[in-house]
Amino acid sequence: MKARRNKKQIPSFRKLLKTSKVKLENKLKNKQFKQQSTLKKYRKEQRKLRQAVKDAVSKKPIPLEDPKEKRPGKRIEREEEEEEEALPLDMMDEDDLQLMRDLGQRASFLTRDLSSSEPVHAKKRKHERVIDKYEKIPRTLQTTPEKELIHLLPIKDKSGIIPRTREKPVTDSNQDEEDQEELELEEEIVEDPIRELTLEEHLIERRKKLQEKKMHIAALASAILSDPESNIKKLKELRSMLMEQDPDVAVTVRKLVIISLLELFKDITPSYKIRPLTEAEKSTKIRKETQKLREFEEGLVSQYKFYLENLEQVVKDWKQRKLKKSNVVSLKAYKGLAEVAVRSLCELLVALPHFNFHNNIIVLIVPLMNDVSKSISEMCCEAVKKLFKQDKLGQASLGVIKVISGFVKGRNYEVRPEMLKTFLCLRIKEVEVKKDTEDINKPKKFMTFKEKRKTLSRMQRKWKKAEEKLERELLEAEASESTERKLKLHTETLNIVFVTYFRILKKAQRSPLLPSVLEGLAKFAHLINVEFFDDLLVVLHTLIESGDLSYRESLHCVQTAFHILSGQGDVLNIDPMKFYTHLYKTLFKLHAGATNEGVEILLQCLDVMLTKRRKQVSQQRALAFIKRLCTLALHVLPNSSIGILGTNRILMHTFPKTDLLLDNESQGSGVFLPELDEPEYCNAQNTALWELHALRRHYHPVVQRFAAHLIAGAPSEGSEALKPELSRRSAAELFETYSMAAMTFNPPVKSSSSKRKSEVLQGDSFLNEDLNQLIKRHCSEVATHLPLDFLKYLKTSLR
Repeated sequence: MKARRNKKQIPSFRKLLKTSKVKLENKLKNKQFKQQSTLKKYRKEQRKLRQAVKDAVSKKPIPLEDPKEKRPGKRIEREEEEEEEALPLDMMDEDDLQLMRDLGQRASFLTRDLSSSEPVHAKKRKHERVIDKYEKIPRTLQTTPEKELIHLLPIKDKSGIIPRTREKPVTDSNQDEEDQEELELEEEIVEDPIRELTLEEHLIERRKKLQEKKMHIAALASAILSDPESNIKKLKELRSMLMEQDPDVAVTVRKLVIISLLELFKDITPSYKIRPLTEAEKSTKIRKETQKLREFEEGLVSQYKFYLENLEQVVKDWKQRKLKKSNVVSLKAYKGLAEVAVRSLCELLVALPHFNFHNNIIVLIVPLMNDVSKSISEMCCEAVKKLFKQDKLGQASLGVIKVISGFVKGRNYEVRPEMLKTFLCLRIKEVEVKKDTEDINKPKKFMTFKEKRKTLSRMQRKWKKAEEKLERELLEAEASESTERKLKLHTETLNIVFVTYFRILKKAQRSPLLPSVLEGLAKFAHLINVEFFDDLLVVLHTLIESGDLSYRESLHCVQTAFHILSGQGDVLNIDPMKFYTHLYKTLFKLHAGATNEGVEILLQCLDVMLTKRRKQVSQQRALAFIKRLCTLALHVLPNSSIGILGTNRILMHTFPKTDLLLDNESQGSGVFLPELDEPEYCNAQNTALWELHALRRHYHPVVQRFAAHLIAGAPSEGSEALKPELSRRSAAELFETYSMAAMTFNPPVKSSSSKRKSEVLQGDSFLNEDLNQLIKRHCSEVATHLPLDFLKYLKTSLR
C-alpha cells in the first residue's frame, strides 16, 4: 500500500489551478443554463394562463333567438360544417366512443369551461333554463363610453344617396366644474380688490411688524440668559428666525438675530472646550444634574455649530453674488447682512479662542483679510491683531499663523500687505534656544523609598517626605510646564513667520509685501537663528544696492541688519561699515514733506547703530553723524527736529569728546567736506554746530529749548538743563508726542491776555485836528441847490 501511494503522481500546482478553473467555468455554465430553463418554464406557464383568461373573457353569450335563422343558406352551410366535424366520431370504435362519453359526463379541469361558475364535480341539471345559463356567463365591462352620432344632411351622387353622420364631442363634467369654480373665484377677486397701501401706511405697518419681532427676540434672549440649561431649546427657536421670510423686515430681523445670538454665545459659553462623550461614558449611569449639564453642553455645541454654518452661508452667498429662490433679501441688502455676519465671526474669533470650532472660524476669517472690500478686510485684520495681542499662551496665534502662511503661499504672494503687518502684533519675546548639554538644567530628582531607607533615619524620612510634598506644590504653583509649552508654541510660531518672510525675500523681492517683511524682520531679528545671519545680511545689502527699494524700505533693511548684529550676532566677525555709509549718504532724502514719517525709523536705526554699539563706533563717525543730523534738523517738521536734537543730546552724552563741535577752533589738519559720503573721512572735527544758533530762533518753543540746551553743552543740571518730561523721554517718544498729524500746533499756542483799556478811543481821535474842523464846517453848512457849472471851475483851474 505504501509503494502504491508513493508511485501515485502528485499533480502540479499549475495543473490543479487549470483543472479548478475548468470546473468553475462548467459550474457557472450549468448554473446559468438552469436559471434560463427555469425562466423559460415560468414564462410558458404565464403565457398559457393569460391565454386561458383571454379566451374566457372574449367568449360571447349565446343569444335567446338567432335572428339569422331566417337565412336558410347560411343555416345549411353551418349544418354541413357540423357534419364534417362529426365525421371522426363515426369512424371510432364502439369501446372508444363509450369511453369518450363517460369522460364527457365527468367534469375535470381539462374538459371544464373556464367561463362557467359551476362547481367542478356538480351534476348536470336536466331542466336548465336558457336564461339562467345566459346570466351565468361573465359580462365584459364597457371601458369606453358609447359615442353619440349626429345625423347630417345626406349627399347625392351617381351611385345614390350617401348618408352622413358625425360623432358628438364628449365634454368632461369634472373639467366643467373646475372651470366654473375658477370663474366664480375670478368674479370674487374682481368684486373685492385688495386696497393698495400708501407709503406712510406701509412704513407704519413695517414698524409695527418690526416691533413685534424685536419683542419676540428679546423675550427669547432673556429667557435663555435667565436659565441657559433649562431653556437651551429656545436657542433653536431664536436661530430659526435667521430664515425670516417677510420681505418687509427680513434683512433687519436677520441682523438683529445674528447680533443677539452672538451676545448670547459670548455670555453662556463655558470657559473650557466641550469634547464629545465616549461610548463608555454614555453607557454609565449618572446623576440628574450631570445628565442635565451634558444635555446643555450637547445642545450648546450643536446650536453654535449651526449658527457658524449660517454665518458662513451668508458670507458665501454674498461672495458668489447668489440669491435664494424666495428672493426675500435683495442683492444690495446682502452686503450689509454679510458685513454683520463677518463682524460676528470676528467677535467670536477674539472672544472665544478656547471654545469649539475656533479653527473653523480662523479658516473663514483669513481669506476675508484679503477681500476686495476694504471695510471687511480692515475688520478682519483688526480682529486678528487683537487676538495676537491678547493671546498669552500662543495656541490661537499659532493656528492663525499657519493658515495665513498657507494662504499667502497658495496665492503666490499676491495678497494685501496688511495681512503680513498683523505679524508685528505677535507677543513673542523669547523662544527656545539650542543649549549645550552642560547648560541644560536637569529636573530635580526626588529620592526613592529604598534610598531613603538606606541613608536616612525614620524621623529624617518623615521630614523628607513633607519637604518633597511642599516642593512639588511649589513647582505646580510656578507652572513650569505651562512656561515650557508657551516657549514651544512661540518657537513654532516664529519658525513659520520666518519661513514666510524668507520665501518672499527669495522669490518675490519686487512684491508690495517687501516693506512688511523688512519691518517684521527688524522686529524679530534678535530671535533669528545664528546660522542664517551671513546669508541674510548678504541679501539685505543686495536689496539696498539694487536701488529698487524706497527710502523707508532701505531704512528697514539697515534696521534689520543692526538688530541681527546687536543680538546673537555679537559673536560674529562682520563689519557693517557699508550700512553706516548708506545711512549717512541718504540722510538728506528726508524733508518736511512725504518722507517726514521715515524719521521715526531713522531714530530707531541711530539708536541701534550708534548708542547700543558705542564700543564699535569711532569718534570720527560719531562727529560726522552729529553734524549731519543738526543740518537735517533745519528742514524737517518740528516734531522731527525735536527727535533729532534729542538723539544728538544722547550722542553727546555717549561720546563726551564730541563737545569740540561747540568750539570755533579747528582740531587737526584738513577742511570739513560736507559733500563727502564717507563719515570716517569728511573731517567733521574741523567744523562747528552753527545750525544750533538758527534753531535757537525757531518758532517752536520746544525746538528753541533743545537748541539752547545743546549750545550750553547738554548739561544735566543748571539753568540750561531740560525739564524731566523732556529729558526722560527717548527720541522716538519725543517724535510721537509732538506729532503734527492732526494739522494743529503742538503744543497749542497760548492766547494773549489783552489788558482791558479804561478809555475807549472814538473814531474822531484818530484823525488830524485841522481835518476834524474842516469836516465839521462842511457838515454845518446849509446845502443850497445851485446849477452846476463845470466850465467855470475848469477856467479857474487853468488860470
